[in-house]
Amino acid sequence: MDHRYLGASGLLVSELCLGTMTFGKEADEQTSHQLLDRYVEAGGDFVDTADVYGGGASEEIIGRWLAKRNRDDLVIATKGFWATGGRPNDHGAGRKHLLAAVKASLRRLGTDYIDLYQLHCFDESTPIEETLSTLDGLVRAGLVRHLGVSNYAAWQLQKSIDVARFRGWEPFVAAQPLYNLIDRDVELELVPVCRNEGAGILPWSPLRGGWLTGKYRRGMTQAPPDTRWEGDQQPWLGDWENSVDDRTWSITDALLAVAEEIGRSPAQVALRWLSQRPGVTAPIIGARSVRQLDDNLGAAGWVLDEKSVARLTAAGDKPLPYPHGYLARSPRSR
Repeated sequence: MDHRYLGASGLLVSELCLGTMTFGKEADEQTSHQLLDRYVEAGGDFVDTADVYGGGASEEIIGRWLAKRNRDDLVIATKGFWATGGRPNDHGAGRKHLLAAVKASLRRLGTDYIDLYQLHCFDESTPIEETLSTLDGLVRAGLVRHLGVSNYAAWQLQKSIDVARFRGWEPFVAAQPLYNLIDRDVELELVPVCRNEGAGILPWSPLRGGWLTGKYRRGMTQAPPDTRWEGDQQPWLGDWENSVDDRTWSITDALLAVAEEIGRSPAQVALRWLSQRPGVTAPIIGARSVRQLDDNLGAAGWVLDEKSVARLTAAGDKPLPYPHGYLARSPRSR
């Protein structure tokens, strides 16, 4: 598996990141450890989790696995923000919660430091200086190596970077947004900010909750059984009725056609397309079984040809909203 620098940092990470939201829920501890073992065997070293995954179980499962490994061989990323208890300060990006959240994550992971600590969301209730100075202090204390964000709007990331730069604080070097063949809104503003400011993009849900794995075909009126879309189990992606339109099926048709033409699975093609998008460091793959993981790992180590990339991209292109369409037509734009 190839390695890439995480944004403008000096941290090298594998081109596919293993997401662990399934750990402690859809994957028990034994299966989770098998997934971690298989990922490392394939050359991966970048593992992403969060303190709320499985109510903390994901971090604990990783910690027990990590205890049997050389810690410095792995890049461990986790996130904090959402409520982890019932007390008033058990959520958000205020100093009290962040310090407690990092301490708890370190304990569950059984490690002295976190390679990449990410804010799960922007906190509009806390002064940005409080949040950023707290994160800077965690880096200076050696508890955290690098900083990132998830689910930020472009202006929120840009403001955070500008304030950190002005104050001389540690910058954000990664952004973790929803991004895949179907969900491409981040290309309008967030991707340009990331590319201009040196924040590597770590797309979550790169297969759109399993939609881009080949299980979904034009003409379906409901999700297949035993899939994540069955019964609208994907509230963060929307429901079936609002997700199915001609554009969705056009993307699906193109994906299936390209996969057949080049002899790859639809999941591998979708992941490879995303991996080759400007600014992307590593899509975050998740799995409930070793079989699913093996299919995803097949997206590493090869290049999707330009013709296929163009075909897939065109299938999902939408008219640009103002002012993006106007700027794209401007003779000064480049």
